[in-house]
Amino acid sequence: MSQTADPNPRGTDQGHHPDEPLYDVAVVGAGAVGLAAALALARDGVRTALVGRHAPVADGRTVALLDGSVRLLRALGAWEALEPQAAPLAEMHLIDDTGSLFRPPPARFVAREIGLDAFGWNIENARLVEALRARAREIPDLTLIEHDAAGRTLAEDRAVLALEGGGSVAARLVVAADGGGSPLREAAGLTARRWTYPQKALTTILAHTRDHREVSTEFHTREGPFTLVPLPGGRRSSLVWVSAEARAERLAALNDATLAAAIERQAQSMLGAMRIDGPRGLVPMRGLSVPRPVGPRLALVGEAAHVFPPIGAQGLNLGIRDAAALRDAVAGARDAGADAVLSGFARGRALDARLRTGAVDTLNRSLLTAFLPSDLARGAGLLALSTIAPLRRLVMREGVTPRLGTPTLMRG
Repeated sequence: MSQTADPNPRGTDQGHHPDEPLYDVAVVGAGAVGLAAALALARDGVRTALVGRHAPVADGRTVALLDGSVRLLRALGAWEALEPQAAPLAEMHLIDDTGSLFRPPPARFVAREIGLDAFGWNIENARLVEALRARAREIPDLTLIEHDAAGRTLAEDRAVLALEGGGSVAARLVVAADGGGSPLREAAGLTARRWTYPQKALTTILAHTRDHREVSTEFHTREGPFTLVPLPGGRRSSLVWVSAEARAERLAALNDATLAAAIERQAQSMLGAMRIDGPRGLVPMRGLSVPRPVGPRLALVGEAAHVFPPIGAQGLNLGIRDAAALRDAVAGARDAGADAVLSGFARGRALDARLRTGAVDTLNRSLLTAFLPSDLARGAGLLALSTIAPLRRLVMREGVTPRLGTPTLMRG
């Protein structure tokens, strides 16, 4: 069983200070990506510490776990508890609602066309974190240290994390899963490129009078995507409504009944009458990328390495691939923080992160401009996906699980 305490195991490596805990890997950050990384490593007997307080926020956000991510969760022994709380995404519909002169017909993507029952499963983020946390408590070789990290220093063969309130943790490798503002990344001086969008995303959970039929629908509007994603029960969905900052703030200030009516109008009443059925969140739209997500005895995963808008279900799934790829890089290594291990991890993640970030950024920016050539290009792309079956299947497969560099535990 995993431990939950201030750590005091004794390392046995030559040169190790006898009073200082030593792990192969210390993961900092107790969100979904940090938990997945810690579980994937400890599953293979890697001595792992998970450092961070468990404090999920109820903000109406859900995550669409794509097929590869679900494969990893199965391998980690976490999916059995999650599956009853998740809704399958059997179809995805894209609808152009920009008012463009060139308006293509809706694009329809069906999972069975590529041999899957579902592209993925939608689940409330807080439930995902809670289930992963429960699984972490069951795993040998995984110690849960419920304190925030206060800083990191380097020694020749290890990194040492200071803990808030006192104490320290030493590990061959520190994994920063500490979010977009990552203190570990900033302290290490790793270069990050940042950008913002003139938008915010309103998130909440809805009840509606018509069945969603396991169809996720994304309306492309001139202010950003408006997306309805199924939740269990047939008549509940999650909402991500990206719009101009001022409008998003006005929407967030509405009472439940008025907001529900506005959502129903924007959704063209496709799911009938709406009712707000969960907490709300208001998320700034921003981006961040780190060209080389490693430093001395440090690896970045999840939003510490890349941030982009909640469009196309790519953000968390990319972070989960980071976690699975880190497990592959560390597997069998005598020193988890060795330069060769980290260089291999960085090479494997660079292309995946660059492609996903670029695709989401391009789509979002194309919606914000009324420039006719941009509308034509976007519309022609949707039309091609609707009418050219081999292209559509290729895009669907690549969106669910990339063919190149797929981590071992995410392969079919």
